[in-house]
Amino acid sequence: VARYGINSQISALAYDPVQSLLAVGTNDTQYGSGQIYLFGQNRVSVVLPLPRKASVRDVQFIRDKIMSVDSKNEISIFSLDTTRILASYTAPGGVTALITDPTLDFALIGLQNGLKFVSGDIVTYDLDRLCPAPLRIPNLWKQQYPKSRLTPIVTLAFHPRDIGNILIGYTEGAVIYSFKTGKASKFLQYELQPGAPGGDADPASSNLRRCPRLTQALWHPTGTFVLTGHEDSSLVAWDPKDGRRILARTIQATNVDEPGNATRTTSSTSGTFAMKCPLFRIAWCSKENPDDTGILIAGGTLTTSTEKGLTFLDLGQTPVYATSSWQILSQHFEQPKRQHTLPTPPNAEVVDFCLIPRRSPHYAGAHDPIAVIALLTSGELVTLSFPSGHPISPTNQLHPSLSYVHPFINRIDFAYLERTRWLGMMENRSKGPSILKGGAEARHPVMRFANRNILNAAHADGTVRIWDVGHGDEIENSKMLQIDMARAVGRSSEVDISRTSMANATGELAVGLRTGEVAIFRWNHNKDFGREVSHVEAQALGLEGIKDRAEPGVKEGLLPLTMFLGRGEVTALKLSDVGFAAAGFQQGGLVVIDLRGPAVIYEAGLHELAGQSKRGSFRRSNSQAHDKVEWPTSIEFGVMKYSSILLFIGTNLGRLATFKLLPESHGGFSVRFVGSTTVDDKIIRIAPLDAETGEAAEASQTAVAGLRNGLRVNGVMLVVTVSGVKVFRPPAAKGASKTWDEVFCDTAAVVRYQAAGYALLGLFGDGSARIFSIPALKQIATTKVGHLLDVRRFAEAVITPTGDVIGWAGPSEVVMLNVWGTGSDLTRSLDKLLNLEAIIPPRPTISNVQWMTGTLHVTPADMDALIGGPNRPPSKLMLEQRRAQEEQLRAEKRSAAVSPSSNMNGKEDEGYWAYMQRQMQERTQNLNIMSDSMDKVEENSSTWADDVNKYVSKQKKKAVMGFVGSKLGF
Repeated sequence: VARYGINSQISALAYDPVQSLLAVGTNDTQYGSGQIYLFGQNRVSVVLPLPRKASVRDVQFIRDKIMSVDSKNEISIFSLDTTRILASYTAPGGVTALITDPTLDFALIGLQNGLKFVSGDIVTYDLDRLCPAPLRIPNLWKQQYPKSRLTPIVTLAFHPRDIGNILIGYTEGAVIYSFKTGKASKFLQYELQPGAPGGDADPASSNLRRCPRLTQALWHPTGTFVLTGHEDSSLVAWDPKDGRRILARTIQATNVDEPGNATRTTSSTSGTFAMKCPLFRIAWCSKENPDDTGILIAGGTLTTSTEKGLTFLDLGQTPVYATSSWQILSQHFEQPKRQHTLPTPPNAEVVDFCLIPRRSPHYAGAHDPIAVIALLTSGELVTLSFPSGHPISPTNQLHPSLSYVHPFINRIDFAYLERTRWLGMMENRSKGPSILKGGAEARHPVMRFANRNILNAAHADGTVRIWDVGHGDEIENSKMLQIDMARAVGRSSEVDISRTSMANATGELAVGLRTGEVAIFRWNHNKDFGREVSHVEAQALGLEGIKDRAEPGVKEGLLPLTMFLGRGEVTALKLSDVGFAAAGFQQGGLVVIDLRGPAVIYEAGLHELAGQSKRGSFRRSNSQAHDKVEWPTSIEFGVMKYSSILLFIGTNLGRLATFKLLPESHGGFSVRFVGSTTVDDKIIRIAPLDAETGEAAEASQTAVAGLRNGLRVNGVMLVVTVSGVKVFRPPAAKGASKTWDEVFCDTAAVVRYQAAGYALLGLFGDGSARIFSIPALKQIATTKVGHLLDVRRFAEAVITPTGDVIGWAGPSEVVMLNVWGTGSDLTRSLDKLLNLEAIIPPRPTISNVQWMTGTLHVTPADMDALIGGPNRPPSKLMLEQRRAQEEQLRAEKRSAAVSPSSNMNGKEDEGYWAYMQRQMQERTQNLNIMSDSMDKVEENSSTWADDVNKYVSKQKKKAVMGFVGSKLGF
């Protein structure tokens, strides 16, 4: 019916600010093959499988398409409109780098160890025609340094303002290549002289001449500088105009390229130096003003550091290059405005990150970001605000599937909540601007009279997220609720959640920890909204009030009510619909809480119940069982033959204890032990049933209200153990029983098939799901589900009353299937991703000063001509733009808003073939312009100089002419 979560380890992230979509690629592991997840607003989600079994290494958005590179060097192009694969291309070598631009129809691919091309070549691919393009750039580093060894490409980057220049990062250095001249303009090599400590500060190598391998290369947001990162954790800033090195530094030290100038970083162990993490990724970010920049770094920190996270060097406003001295440029990188860490959870490093820009897809996706999504070595995701680094909860910000790795989920539980109650549970929580706004959900059938399948997901950090997984229908309330158990208990560590339980009628939630605490949450308004208050310890009636521990950012939601401090792990927990909660602990304790107080109305150990009443048994007595520790494993409330509420406790030793909850004269309730029955093995499910109708004899609000009128339910108990099932009337032991054949049952529940009646559904260790009739316990059907679910985690699966099974398929993915289904896979999403009205903003261009100094402006249309050649027909994008222009002109004519002077010389009246002919002529002219010699540039520069004479003084004229002359070789 549905899949939620991520099937395998995350390997790649990408974000498109125009469509507001997030892409997540995964590795090929034992839990699933690599695939691409696309997420939009609310529940918008689409999964794109790769053409063959492989891992996703890189993924990039390009207008209405998305590209991926897998571990088998196959490039796949998918359509965001149809969510289908358009083409796949196997590169002639190992793909080490891929670069695209929203304004181009081409992708540049860096190669390694190719059969047809040498290592370090760049080939191009036409994304419009879905075929290879003719342009190939040879290994420029090998041409400049013929004696160098294999130099594969590690990174590619277009100039942020001049698309005619590209920065190519080889393992030995970086090269700036100009499409205008077809040549490399600058070679940047980081070379350390003997005595220079470099980034690693290893004394064994500091006395040697060396060239640390390059791992990163990127442009300044305006193209003023170039930054390279190296395997020794060095960050080197360059002047791309003359190729000079401005500064070499690490996160901890500066001037590491100068002998004796950097301080060695030592570890806590005497006589050793501290190792640094490699530079996993670097991004040169900017604010709305692209000259106000900062460098975000993943890695490069000391391995011994206890503070983990991303490092941000806030450089501030970029100095004006033309008027700044070399010392000012060097100090800009040596003394950043501020340096701080965006913290992430301990014991894990950030290996990759994805910035979330506000609007622009340009500037390498790092323009004015509002948040950053970091990928940890553990495979988890962390979302942080940028640049402050405050954690952002994925609740109602990211798709529920991403919450499975944000952080990992330790346990899932289930509630069959009334529809009207769930529709009213709309949490009012303070949050920032939405991260994902794209896509549109497909329409599904509406089930207006069915209860909702509500999933309670307990995460490793102590949070519980609650949301509707649906029935494969329209989800009316798609919002997610969140509670913070760490805040409720008053500590940030040891908040491992072992059990949760939600009342189906009231929506109250009980959460139990492995350390013994049980916290109750109730829907309420937060009187302390917007302000932090100190906790005042107040214990009464065996409980501690925790109302003042509500999150200040939640105005209305599930807020903490009270807490019980137990002993040992919470092994069983049940919250009834009529205001009672019961919890069992691993040390054998049992507690019953009346939420009307709230107050503890019963607390005892299971060993205290021995000998209090005559016990029935389905097995022979075993004296050794009395020596084992007994604890509750299953708890249920019911209404049966007694005119009171019953409480049933099942244990790990196979004992079923029955209690009565009796009203007292003062308005409270008391708990009285009635008796116990012994079955053959550990009890995993207790189901009180109405013997006449087969319905559940639970302690619902309707059933308890009927007790006042003398309602008597002719009830029986269905008890499931790992080795069998029993049907009997408690506390006696008489009834039917069945033993499983050669397999153990991991979990079971009573389910209903439409109006046909009730049956028992169980998941068994052989990977099968079996259905048995009630009360005869005859097997009706069996089917294999081991290929869909992880058999080892059957015990953690949940079964709903409608026959839906929600089980784990991997460490971070659950599968929802229905045993009454036809075997069809309904997981293919029909959601829409592409917004045709979303417009890509124009690409930033060179400044007026650059143009006036002779820099030849190359447009994306010129690049199409340079890469695709003169014989390439106009692209689909150009035709669409032409049609849009024609439609706009026709609309203007109809509205009589066009003046006669705006006739565009009759171009709007030309036909399609005339337009094609004109486009071919213009493209040929563009190619001729590209092939002009430097003499033409000199002539243009002289013309510019003549114009400048009218506006500048004589001294400025000499300075400018001297600058132009130096560039032209005078």
